[in-house]
Amino acid sequence: MRLTSIPQIYRNVRRGTEIISVLSKYGLADWLSRTNIDFAKDRLLDRDGDSLARLTREARIRLALTELGPTFIKLGQLLSTRPDLVGKELANELQLLQSSTPADPPETVRKLVETELGQPLEELFAEFSLTPIASASIGQVHQARLLTGERVVVKVQHAGIEQVVNEDLDVLAGLAQLAESLSEFKPYRPVANVAEMGRTLRRELDFGREERNLQQFATLFCDDDTVCIPRAFTDLCTQRVLTMDMVDGLPLSHTGLIDSAGIDREEVARRGGQIYLQMIFTHGFYHADPHPGNILLLPGNVIALIDFGMVGRIDERLREDIEEMLLSIVNHDVPMLTRLIKRVGAVPLNLDEAGLANDVADFVGHYSTQALDQFDLSGALTDMVEIIRRYQITLPTQVAMLIKVLVTLEGTTKLLSAKFSLMELMQPMQKRMLFRRLSPARQARKFRRLIVELEQLAEVLPQRVMQILEQVQTGKFDVHLDHRGLGPSVNRLVLGMLASALFMGSSLMMAHHVPPILPTIPFISYWLGLTNVSILGLSGCSLSLLVGLRLLRAIGKSGHLDQKVSK
Repeated sequence: MRLTSIPQIYRNVRRGTEIISVLSKYGLADWLSRTNIDFAKDRLLDRDGDSLARLTREARIRLALTELGPTFIKLGQLLSTRPDLVGKELANELQLLQSSTPADPPETVRKLVETELGQPLEELFAEFSLTPIASASIGQVHQARLLTGERVVVKVQHAGIEQVVNEDLDVLAGLAQLAESLSEFKPYRPVANVAEMGRTLRRELDFGREERNLQQFATLFCDDDTVCIPRAFTDLCTQRVLTMDMVDGLPLSHTGLIDSAGIDREEVARRGGQIYLQMIFTHGFYHADPHPGNILLLPGNVIALIDFGMVGRIDERLREDIEEMLLSIVNHDVPMLTRLIKRVGAVPLNLDEAGLANDVADFVGHYSTQALDQFDLSGALTDMVEIIRRYQITLPTQVAMLIKVLVTLEGTTKLLSAKFSLMELMQPMQKRMLFRRLSPARQARKFRRLIVELEQLAEVLPQRVMQILEQVQTGKFDVHLDHRGLGPSVNRLVLGMLASALFMGSSLMMAHHVPPILPTIPFISYWLGLTNVSILGLSGCSLSLLVGLRLLRAIGKSGHLDQKVSK
């Protein structure tokens, strides 16, 4: 161990102790909630003085994450996009997570900006308000004016937040490894999910990534005057500071101000849905946080998107599968939807395929009766995720994020127009999807990929075959078999052999009257004909009979004693 790693280990142990202490408190509250000890339920209180044991389990989890700090709040917000892992109720509760991170002092903000940009604040900006207009878990936002006169907002990362996040993620990784060894948590793949959320969180710490997202979206919509993407000022951007245009718009929740500004809510809702469908199904690159606070309306029915820290990407093959899933719901194609669910997700070994097909059929039957203009897409997607979770099918992160985006998008657009239906916008896309798949350009791309893969196979295959032949020739060729479900059968086989050997040995001891001898009892000797019985032999026979009966009972209970093998 290096001496320089000792402080890091100490910090992790200290932080791990804090985390376990908080989790223990909320775990105790969870246990108390299931008991009838009413006088003890009011002993554990949250920060607001409310009894923890009288809250719902989901609310206790949210409060625990809030108390653990910014990293866990952010992880909880990421988990709110994974109802396939945590369930609909907990995902909805985690959407209420709000960061209460206090803003950094003005001196800290000034020092960080000047250090990152390499110049005094007065030489960088004509005006800079050191009082933030918002403070979140990762950073805080300040208003400013450039030397050229443009009004901008400057997103500044909290001092020391990167170290805090890394420490918490190290502790979480250790807890995930512990949870992975417990059978009740193993289906949730805690190690893989913590690693994935850690990568997402570390990407959010890099403001340079958000700057590149802004530039890419600005390029995608450069010819669309109805979409406003804030411009990033590259000379004033680093990994911890992001400077971009300030957008003065109306939030979607202020419907009264929107009407007074002469904005057509129906038109904006329809065009906003089309913009997102274009980003998802045409570009495969979309703004992944369409809640009302991140969409502003400008005069002339212009839609402004802000906060590009969270974006989604899907490749062409996955995009086609998602398109097929949505079209299968519209076309009431149960077998296709079932196959797509199994193809897109990670399917467990013991999947109940018949049950899954029946639930999918009920799902399609329920939503097939809804007219397109009244189709409840968010309800349909939520119910589908619940079916997927019920059968322990794990969705890829991209799919889970996309489902969450579509659900949030429909709810956001309904603030503008209660009659709006995102599914109605998708219906005309069916022909475009079909034409795009059959287009010569796409077929040419697929053929080019096939040629590249065949070329790689032609290069690798001879070498691999030669290696196998050499291993066979030298006697080093090994075949490794991974058995599944043979453990109980092997245990029963060994136990049966031991019981048989014990019975045979004990019978020989009884036949040869091996001492010590059981005293002669006239009644038993007359009726059973047993004389000069070996005590060890009789004990061994009795024990082997008990073991045999126990083994027969176990085999019969498993249902495989007289079961015929299907051909």
